[in-house]
Parts: sequence; C-alpha cells; structure tokens
Amino acid sequence: MLTPRLAAGLATLTRTLALALALSVTLAPFNVRSAAAAPLTAEDYQRVVDEAYAKFKDVKDGANADYIPILATVPSEMFGIALVTRDGKIYAAGEQKYEFSIQSVSKPFTASLIMAEQGPKVLREKIGVEPTGLPFNSKLAMELYESRSVNPLVNAGAIAAVSLVQADSEQARWNKVLGNIEAYAGRKLQVLEEVYDSEYETAWSNRGIANLLFNYGRLYSDPEEALRVYTRQCSIGINTRDLGIMGATLANEGVNPFTGKRVLDAEDVPELLAIMATAGFYDESGEWMYRSGLPAKTGVGGGIVAVVPGKFAIATFSPPLNEAGNSVRGLKAINYISGELGVGLFGPNRSE
Repeated sequence: MLTPRLAAGLATLTRTLALALALSVTLAPFNVRSAAAAPLTAEDYQRVVDEAYAKFKDVKDGANADYIPILATVPSEMFGIALVTRDGKIYAAGEQKYEFSIQSVSKPFTASLIMAEQGPKVLREKIGVEPTGLPFNSKLAMELYESRSVNPLVNAGAIAAVSLVQADSEQARWNKVLGNIEAYAGRKLQVLEEVYDSEYETAWSNRGIANLLFNYGRLYSDPEEALRVYTRQCSIGINTRDLGIMGATLANEGVNPFTGKRVLDAEDVPELLAIMATAGFYDESGEWMYRSGLPAKTGVGGGIVAVVPGKFAIATFSPPLNEAGNSVRGLKAINYISGELGVGLFGPNRSE
C-alpha cells in the first residue's frame, strides 16, 4: 500500500512526465532540422555565407558612426562575413583582413573576464544583468535603476566591468583586458591609436558616466583610469575572422578552437550568452531575438558576432549603422544565415 508521501511523489513524477511529453509534441514542429534534416555540410555553410554576402553587399542603408570622428572615415562599402565552427573550420566571404575597432563587441568578453576571475555572482551583484531598454550610452538608465550600472553590455556597466578587473595598477588592468581578448581571438592584437585618440578626446559622455558611477559607489577604481582602459579596450583592432574565432570560442564552451586554450569555464558560458541575448543589440535587442533567435553583440565600429551554442559563430563587419547603432548589412546577413540554416535557439526563424 502506498504511503501518502510516496503517492504524492508518484503524482508529481506523473505530472512532470506529462508536461515533458506535451512540450516535446508542441516543440517538435520547430525542431525539424535537428530531428529530420540531414546534417549541415561544409558546402551548406559556404553556400549560405556566399548567398548572404551577395544578397546584402549592395545595401546602401545606414551611415557610419560619427560621434567618434575617426569612425566616419572608415570606407562604408566594406563588408565581410565569417562563419567559424567550434572545431575550427572557417567559411568566409568579403572583407577578412581589414582591422576595424572592436568597440562595444568587446563588452561581453571583458564581462567574461570578471566571471573567470571572480565568478558570475560578482558580475550580477556589482554591475547587474538587466537590459535597460534605453540607448547604450544612456545616463537616464542610471537614475531609473537602483543598480546604476545595470548591465555589462551598456557603457555604464562596461566601464564598471573594467574597473572590477583585479589589478594594482592601470597597466596591469590593461594587460589583463587585452590579454583576455587576445585569448579569445587566438593572436596578438594592437590598439588602433588613432581611434583611441579620437575616442578619448571626445569621451565627455563616458567621462560623465564614470564619474556618476563613482559617486554612487558602483565604480571600483579611479574614474579616469577606468575610462582610459575602457576606451583603449574599444580601440583594439580586429578583423572579421578574429571576431568569428572569438564567437566560436563561446560556441565551443569557452575553449578557443584554434589554440585549444580555455578562456572561460564551460559552466559560465550560458550565463554570458544569456546577457548577450537580452542586451547585445542595445535597445533593439528584443527585435533582434524576435528575428534571429541568437545571442549576439554589436558595436558601432561595424562588427557583430552571433553565437550558435555548441555549433558555430557568425561574425560580420560593415560600418554603416541603423539608428540603434547596429550594422545594417551585418544584422541582415546574420539573420539570413540563421534562418537558412535553421539554427535559431527557439526554432528556425524566417530569413530575409
């Protein structure tokens, strides 16, 4: 005879199994590729990358960022795509060698440095993980939210993240930030000094953010030091291939597929990707997830990286941006590739 406790346990198990079955039936139509389609081949990857490049290379919408004066001088016709798999295969089209400034695409990678050094809890408690729903450089968000810095993928949170890096000097702080991004890219990288000078000389808004954070007790180093290191971080030069490898490292559970170096613990990768999914496209993040279904990060230098966990990353470079600060050709290309390959996290999306 069943005891009341055992009967309750069996009832709970029955309900759980019924729910799992219902979910599997409900979601089955959205997982056609994983359940029935043939595995993706090298030809599939290259074909879709080539199609995306041909389809969007002549798009004229958008304009280069000009609030950092030197970014307005980057040739707007440049466009590159690199799809990099977790086992180190690269499928590319268009511009691959030109080094552009990483800008805000650097933010999740420095956030991951905080996670690697001090754990995800520190990132959540000392910065925050909520999307603001406001522009990336918003000061209003700092007044609306008690945590002030709010999220490591907007400027306030990214400056706070730099200040959280464990270091006893500005040079040591910078060395850690640069070394971490180099570990993701798998090679030595250089700061584009002209970009740094242009950005630092006009950094009045970010300087105000740093000082406000310090005033609220949400900055963890000298404000001007944090601003300099953050600006230098944004001025690192990378190419499309580098950015694809950085994303592929996250797709490969934190291990660079070319160097074999572990950059982030596998158990911390999902939390980082969750932040990218909710805030990687600034105040256009909901629209992005609705369309592509992939965690991603964009930057005003024209770069975007999107991650398909456990499979590959897609990186693009194209300087003209939309009003939200996201590369027009890049977002179209990644959305197309995601849709054609059926890799959106919530099921195959409609490609454009």
